[in-house]
Amino acid sequence: MIVSATQTVSLSNPVQIMLMLGALALLPGMLIVMTGFTRILIVLGFVRNALGTQSSPPNQVLVGIALFLSLFVMAPTLRKIDNQAIKPYQHHTIGAHEAIVRGLEPIRTFMFKQTRTSDLAMFVHLAHAKTPKTRADVPTHVLVPAFVVSELTTAFEIGFLIYLPFLIIDMIISATLMSMGMMMLPPILISLPFKILLFVLVDGWHLVIQSLVQSFH
Repeated sequence: MIVSATQTVSLSNPVQIMLMLGALALLPGMLIVMTGFTRILIVLGFVRNALGTQSSPPNQVLVGIALFLSLFVMAPTLRKIDNQAIKPYQHHTIGAHEAIVRGLEPIRTFMFKQTRTSDLAMFVHLAHAKTPKTRADVPTHVLVPAFVVSELTTAFEIGFLIYLPFLIIDMIISATLMSMGMMMLPPILISLPFKILLFVLVDGWHLVIQSLVQSFH
């Protein structure tokens, strides 16, 4: 069968279903390493540890919050993917390969914006690749790990700032108990209600979520 240069080759339905199932299998990994999910989940974990509430909120709640916050942060990127790749592919104006290339561009733009230059340079060096002249010259397999390392660094920086006020409360409570000679009473037992009270009074969840979302802009 001869296909003209202006026509696009469409895949059969079984092949499309197989590719879709393969994409669904890779989706959890892509969600973790190519979106803001990692940063958000780690910061929420730092909040819980700084409060000292152990398993409250539970892991399932933190993961759920991180998932929907990631979708919220990635919404503009997802809309670009839908407009540039998915809709043209569904209308048979572009082929599958071009749809993948177009769909990667908004994600790459998002990752470049959040990736530190030093991390990107490190992975370019480790990959023994030529120094890229433009962003388009950076391979995706080099960009993704650089993005993940940058996300971990940013998450730990935010976590450090979250820990500071709660650490001050712990130090004050410990010094007070020592001055009163109450050595056998665990300081965390006394400081926990004060940390929760402080977090509620300053509307802590509002501040944390707002700071997290704004950190991606």
